[in-house]
Amino acid sequence: MAPRRPFVVDPVLTAVAVGYRNEAQTLIADRVLPRVQVGGERFKWTEYPLEQAFNIPETKVGRRGQVNQLEFSGTEKTDSVDDHGLETPIPLSDIDAAATSRAEKRSSYDPEAHSTMMLMDTVLNVREARVAALVQDANNYAAGRKVTLAGNSQFSDYANSDPITVIKTALEGTLVYRPNTLAMGQPVWSKLSSHPAIVNAIRGNLTNKGVVTREEFAALFEVKDVLVGEGYINTAKPGQPASLARAWGKHLSAIFVNPMAHPEQGITFGMTAQYGSRISGRIEDPDVGLQGGVRIRTGERIKELIVAKDVGYFVQNAVA
Repeated sequence: MAPRRPFVVDPVLTAVAVGYRNEAQTLIADRVLPRVQVGGERFKWTEYPLEQAFNIPETKVGRRGQVNQLEFSGTEKTDSVDDHGLETPIPLSDIDAAATSRAEKRSSYDPEAHSTMMLMDTVLNVREARVAALVQDANNYAAGRKVTLAGNSQFSDYANSDPITVIKTALEGTLVYRPNTLAMGQPVWSKLSSHPAIVNAIRGNLTNKGVVTREEFAALFEVKDVLVGEGYINTAKPGQPASLARAWGKHLSAIFVNPMAHPEQGITFGMTAQYGSRISGRIEDPDVGLQGGVRIRTGERIKELIVAKDVGYFVQNAVA
C-alpha cells in the first residue's frame, strides 16, 4: 500500500480539496455556555445563598432606634481552566512540495494552514460534545426542575403528546429568572417543528400540518433564542470506520443565558471561563520523516461551568 500523505502533488491537475466539517452555525456551545475571560489559569467565583436576595427584614427605623443590620455571606469557589489542544506532524517534504506547487500556481494548498484549521475544527467539535454532555446531564439541574418523558408523552407521538404544556411548564418551572433560551438536539427540533399542536398554535387554527421556523417557535413561547445542535461527532475508535452521531441528543433544555455574566457577578445557567486566546504554532521536529518536519499544535484554555442550576429546566427523552 502506498504511503498516505495529507497533500499529494499532481503535476497535471489542480487539486480540489473537499472536506466534511461542521460549519460554525451548526455548533451552539458558545451560545449555550457563553465564553467569558478570566485573569489567570486559576480563578474564583462566589455562590451566594438564594435567600439573601429575597429577605424581607424590618426596614423601619425609630427616631432613636438602631438601623437593622444585615450580613451577607457567600461560598467562594476556586476553579481552573483546562488545556485542550491537538497537534499533527507534517514532513518537510510535504511542505516543500506544497510550496513548489503554489509557486507554479498549480495549487493554493498550504499544509500548515490546513492542519491548523482542521485541528481547531476538531478541538471545537470536542468542545461541542463536552458542552452537550454537561447541559444534557440531569444531575446539573435542581431537584424538581426536570422531567423525563416516555411513551405517549414524548413529542414524537403526534397524536397524544402535549409539547405546549410541557414547554410552558419548563419555562415557568425555574426560580426567579425565566428561561430565555431553548436548547435541543436536531432530533427534537425535527419533531417539534412539525408537531400538529405547535403548527396549529402558530398558524392560528388554520392548519395543523406544515413546518414552523425557529423564529416563530421562539415568538410562540416568548423566548429569545431557539438553539438547535446540528453538529456531528465521530464515535468510532481510532482506526475504525467512521460512525457519526449527533453531538446533542434527544433532550430539551430551558435555560436562562446571560452573556454579560462573569465569575464575579451576574446570574446565568452556565458559562465558559476562558484564559487568553486560542493558541496555534509550529514546532520543529527532526523525528518527522527522513528530512525532519514540523508539528502543528493548536488549542485553547477553557473551563465549562454550570453555576446556577435553579435557572434551568431539563426535559429528558423529549422524543423517542
